[in-house]
Amino acid sequence: MSTWRNWAGTESATGIETLRPGSADELAAAVKSAAEQGKKLKAVGSGHSFTGCSVPQQVMIRLDGLSSVVHADKESGRVTVGAGTGLRKLNAGLAAFDLAMANLGDIDKQTVSGAISTGTHGTGARLGGLATQVVALDLVTADGSVLHCSAEENPDVFAAARVSVGALGVISSLTLQCVPAFLLRAQEMPLPLGEVLDGFDELADGNDHFEFYWFPHTEIALTKRNNRVAPGVGASPVGRIRGWIDDELLSNKVFELTNRLAVRRPGMVPRINRLASRALSAREYVDASYKVFCSERNVIFRESEYAVPREHVVDVIRRLRAWIDASGSRIPFPIEVRVAAPDDIWLSTASGRETAYVAIHQYHRLPHDPYFRAFENIVADYGGRPHWGKLHTLTADDLRSRYPRFDDFLAVRDRLDPRRTFGNAYTRQVFGD
Repeated sequence: MSTWRNWAGTESATGIETLRPGSADELAAAVKSAAEQGKKLKAVGSGHSFTGCSVPQQVMIRLDGLSSVVHADKESGRVTVGAGTGLRKLNAGLAAFDLAMANLGDIDKQTVSGAISTGTHGTGARLGGLATQVVALDLVTADGSVLHCSAEENPDVFAAARVSVGALGVISSLTLQCVPAFLLRAQEMPLPLGEVLDGFDELADGNDHFEFYWFPHTEIALTKRNNRVAPGVGASPVGRIRGWIDDELLSNKVFELTNRLAVRRPGMVPRINRLASRALSAREYVDASYKVFCSERNVIFRESEYAVPREHVVDVIRRLRAWIDASGSRIPFPIEVRVAAPDDIWLSTASGRETAYVAIHQYHRLPHDPYFRAFENIVADYGGRPHWGKLHTLTADDLRSRYPRFDDFLAVRDRLDPRRTFGNAYTRQVFGD
């Protein structure tokens, strides 16, 4: 028996039986055996979600034994990987075949199946999240059978299982549609927040990948524009010393210290944020796409993220800013804004609409409930959809009105897991039982 705890320390479980299948067949046998004994089981990846989506109740399945590139076809770009493959390992493996993911989030510590199942995304007005890059998957269901799912085979399960929060079964492998490896030119610069908000659509549509971070209590936003380079342009990565100063010293070590100071002296947060925003300097570099997309995040925090129709995101930021100013809250963490194209995945946060994501954070030693609750109330006015792996309080009744195919998903779940073998407290909250 073992104890499990997620990265952020928001969820834990004790007295858990741990299974480590070494193959898809072993995984199917383990699922079938546990289900026949009436046990509740969960596949657990890196534990990077803040919610209880992957909390095991009785049996925890670790997919470390299914963590490799199984097949890669460079000509078609189709790559099949084990579900337990970490994104960092996946990116390195794809690079060896001169391939890459078309879009990624900014963290690479998750497993590929965990990231896909919770709707992990990057940014790009013409690009979808990670799940949109899945063209097939194998799903082990509660009776131990393996369903091969794609747009042609078991299409309803495919539409449901790409973002399923682990509620339908255990994914054993995924086939990804990759693209030829590419370089990105990263341009990072601070700009006045008003200028960013006024020109948001132009910035989002005018770049392959655009995002910005706004530091509460300041007038400054850090903008990030990542674009593919012209043919013949080579890599010119950030220098080793500059990279260490920016990405390790300032973004992690100094940021941890300033947040600790915020705990002891909350009144200093506005001054700290103003100093931090003034310390930002523009930089530009060219590197492999996955090296530009992903960065190291070591400071522990709490996060809530909502997807809203893109046309409303500027209103959301302005209302959130007004609440922060009026409430007297002190927020040392920046607010992050990204965009995504519509997709057709039933429980994707971008399903059926052009989407903008607003992510708010709070240091783990500071209270976050009033801030997160106010944010949730604001985005509710725009049909906000919570990231499945980040903190929220919505229930099945709330979510049904925000996802047109919500009941279709539940029907697939009823068919594949009528006894709720893969259920836990979180799935009872968001899907109801």
